[in-house]
Amino acid sequence: MSSLTNCTDSITNVHRPNNLNSATLSTSLPFPVSFNPNSFGRTPLTTSLSMDAALSSRVKASSTIGAPNNKLEASSTGAVGANDLLIVGPGVLGRIIAEKWREEHPSSQIYGQTLTSNHHEELLKMGITPSLKETKVTHKFPYVIFCAPPSRNVDYPGEVREATLNWNGEGCFLFTSSSAPYDCNDNGYCDEDTPSVPIGRSPRTDNLLKSEKVVLEAGGCVVRLAGLYISFQVLPRVDRGAHTYWLEKGTLEVRPDHILNLIHYEDAASLSIAILKKNLRGRIFLGCDNHPLSRQEVMELVNRSGKYGKKFDAFTGTSDPLGKKLNNSKTRAELGWEPKYPSFAQFLETL
Repeated sequence: MSSLTNCTDSITNVHRPNNLNSATLSTSLPFPVSFNPNSFGRTPLTTSLSMDAALSSRVKASSTIGAPNNKLEASSTGAVGANDLLIVGPGVLGRIIAEKWREEHPSSQIYGQTLTSNHHEELLKMGITPSLKETKVTHKFPYVIFCAPPSRNVDYPGEVREATLNWNGEGCFLFTSSSAPYDCNDNGYCDEDTPSVPIGRSPRTDNLLKSEKVVLEAGGCVVRLAGLYISFQVLPRVDRGAHTYWLEKGTLEVRPDHILNLIHYEDAASLSIAILKKNLRGRIFLGCDNHPLSRQEVMELVNRSGKYGKKFDAFTGTSDPLGKKLNNSKTRAELGWEPKYPSFAQFLETL
């Protein structure tokens, strides 16, 4: 993973299919070529200039512009504010969280921890004070959210454990996980109480479960997110999500009846903030739109929308795994949260 800014699933511009060559498939698409049906929400991000411009236009610059980026200082006075936020892995999701957090806490300081300085200039313009992971942390923070994906990380639980050391035990520590650990793969119903898969089922779920365990033992919380998607209204429009990958491929040898679950990036951000604000301890929440769809249904909606420059052809597989139908009604009731985009179909109407 070249940078902790490479958060959640990757960007794909549907108007630039020449980007989809074999050399970049594993890093610039919503999921690997092997097509793990649950992985499109957590693979690396290849940041494009279009995406950065879109995010920059969303997030207002703040007084953090010009702050030093060689040391993670709590503020110019050395004091930690009651609502200061550290984002470990400020990629697309983290940057939207920063925008929404500042709207609710305009006097707060927001920090972003990354592996490289490649995107520090962009973060500064967005009002996020960047710092390299290797630099000394001089203060701990009341609110910390871990958004960096496990991809290309040899010790993901270890990275998460290090991040918990940046939390001062106040406020909340939140880890953004995936819905993959829920033990359901027959297109059946699944909610917050569905058991998790056992350790040893797969390296991917092992990584997530071990990381979640680290967080829960530290007193933090976990939000298991469904597949993320978004469109940035820039020219050309930038789209992210499973549907974007499928549209570019045209035909895929995977089964059309596999059920998947979605949540818009903005809704994932607002849900994360709702959890942070509750100052809870040791809880697992679920993030989804409560409108599970089959792959076929997703692409029929895309084709009928008329919002894309091409049409999807077909899914031709018959033997790959099925999915699950997520429902997070308990999460919504406890947090008083509802999504801005109640379904993928309603999202398409906004384009």
